[in-house]
Formats: sequence, C-alpha cells, structure tokens
Amino acid sequence: MNELLKQKLIAKNQKLIDMVIARAKRDFPSDIALIGLTGSFATNDFHEKSDLDLIIINNTGRGWQIGAGFIFDGVGYDIYCTPWSNLEKKAELDCVGVSSLTDLQILYYASEEHLQRFNAVRQKALDKLAQGITAESVERADKHIGLAKQDYADMMLSQELGAVRYASSGVLYNVINSIVALNNTCIKRGVKRYLEELAEYKYLPENFSELCAAIIDAKAIADIKEACSKLLASTISLRDKLKDKYVQKPTPTYDNLKGWYEECWCNNRNKMIAATADNDKLRTFLTAASAQSYFDEMTERLGTKKYDLMQYFDPTDLSEVRNAFLSVMEEYLLEYEKVGRTVEMYDNFEDLYKNYMQ
Repeated sequence: MNELLKQKLIAKNQKLIDMVIARAKRDFPSDIALIGLTGSFATNDFHEKSDLDLIIINNTGRGWQIGAGFIFDGVGYDIYCTPWSNLEKKAELDCVGVSSLTDLQILYYASEEHLQRFNAVRQKALDKLAQGITAESVERADKHIGLAKQDYADMMLSQELGAVRYASSGVLYNVINSIVALNNTCIKRGVKRYLEELAEYKYLPENFSELCAAIIDAKAIADIKEACSKLLASTISLRDKLKDKYVQKPTPTYDNLKGWYEECWCNNRNKMIAATADNDKLRTFLTAASAQSYFDEMTERLGTKKYDLMQYFDPTDLSEVRNAFLSVMEEYLLEYEKVGRTVEMYDNFEDLYKNYMQ
C-alpha cells in the first residue's frame, strides 16, 4: 500500500472516530464511559478494505443505542458496545480478545473516574499475563479443550461435508485458544497473523502447523476427521505434559479422605455385587462406569492412585469386573490406614447413634 492511500484511509477513519465521539458526548454523556481503538488500525496492519474496530464501553443499557451497522465506501462497519463485565472477563484471561483490553488505544473517556477504572482492569490483565504459566493457565486451556471436544463430537457424528468442515473449524478455533492459554499469553493481531504468532510460542502441540494445514486442505470427510483427531490428541498430550509440570498434585490426608470410602460403598459396592449375581450386564456395566467416575474423581481431587476399572468389564464373565472393583476397594482401605483413618462401620444401632450424636 502506498503512503498516499494509507494516509487517506487514516483520515477517513479519523472522521468516523470523531463522529462516534461527538455522538457519545452529545447523546450519551453519562451512558458511554470510554471509547478506544483496537484491531488492524491500532497495530498498523491494515489493508484497503479493513474496517474500524472500536471498543465502546457503556455504563448503562441506554448506551447500547450508540451502536450502528453500515457500509461506507465499500467497507462494512459495526459500531457496538462492550459492558464493563466483558472487560472483567478479559482481565481474568477467561475469554478471547484479551489484547483488545491490554493494548487498547484510548480515544475518549467521559471522566477521570472511568479512565482510572479502565486502567485498573487493564492492569489486572497485564499482571496475570506477567505471571507466566500457572495452574490457572492449564485450567483455562481445559475449558477450551472441552469446547473443542464438543465440536469434535459434532463432526464425528456428521456425514455431510459442509457440517464436518464447519465443526472442524470449531475444533481448530478452540485448540488455538487452548494453546494461547497454555502459553499464558494472548493473540495480539488478527486471524491473518494467527499462525505467525503461534509459531513463536514456547509450547505447541506436536506437528501443529502440519495438522492445521491438513484440516484446511482436506477434501474428503474422512481426511478432515483424521486430521482433527490427530490435532486434538496432540493438544491434549501437550496439556497433560504442562499439567504435570505446573499443577501441584494433591496428596491424600486424614481430613480430605474423610467419607470417600464409605460413599463409594454406598453408591457402588452392593449394587455391583447384586448386578453381577443377577448376571445383569447393563446394570453391571453402568455400575462399573459409576465406580470408574468416582475413582477418577478421587485421583483428581485427592491424589489417590489411578485405576482403570472398565478394562475388566467382560460381558461373558461379569465376575471379573466385580473382583477388580472389590480389589480396588481393599486398596482404598490401605489409603485410610496410611493416614490413620478408620472406616465408619457399625454392627449395631447403639454404637452408630452414640458416635453420630456426639
């Protein structure tokens, strides 16, 4: 782009900015708190048809009335408001577009109080970004991976090319957001620079660029699904690696183990024994799954040993999963013994009443 055209675009946008600010001052003096510039014109990475990205922070519902959508000089514009609550979410790094907070160029503010409030929110985001990778970073990545899994499920259940491609875009988008979270950073520029920015990150899923290209270049449904499967698996592997590095694992203690063995007995033990005795495959299968979920939760929350109970389910021999379950229960008794806890088990009501009523 030559310099003359560049200056012409800047001048055009300045007229639009002045128009919006004038409207805010005239019609919404107490409703609009602040107006700032983000996007390609803020980063000086614009082209001839780039739109104008304004962040308009409103104090009241009435402030939404400043919003407008129009096409001017062949370019589409969307003037919209952002409530303070959205900025607070960005300050927690809990949503995309964090750089529109941290790097926002302030164009107008209604009062010093509003400016100070904005700067406090921005500083909160900057402080979190400066912390480096933490357990919170991994937790945020987990949320995006969960969303990617939902899109992945939609994709795998569809046999229509358009629907599969659309779902794959959701997988890719949420994977990118999870990578951003795992690196405790934010996207600084628009989608056209995504791969450039990501390439500079310290942590990336294995073969990330190749798998992204495979998703986009794929022409057949099977190829799209295969590429998404590999990308999601690679991202989960990276998440697990960083989780082991940055998330402190819990340790079973006297206090945190309280009641877990007894609850598992209540929810699963007798059901498992009865279901297998009746040779009820469905009930056994679902009871085993319930127990597996419980064991996984104990591992995650308490740091107990991880067990794979479901591998022992055999529809032709239900006793195998029953015996495995009872064996795990015995091992949890050892966890109690290690921390000096005894199981709350009574043979008569008098002892139960005496202990419970203390």
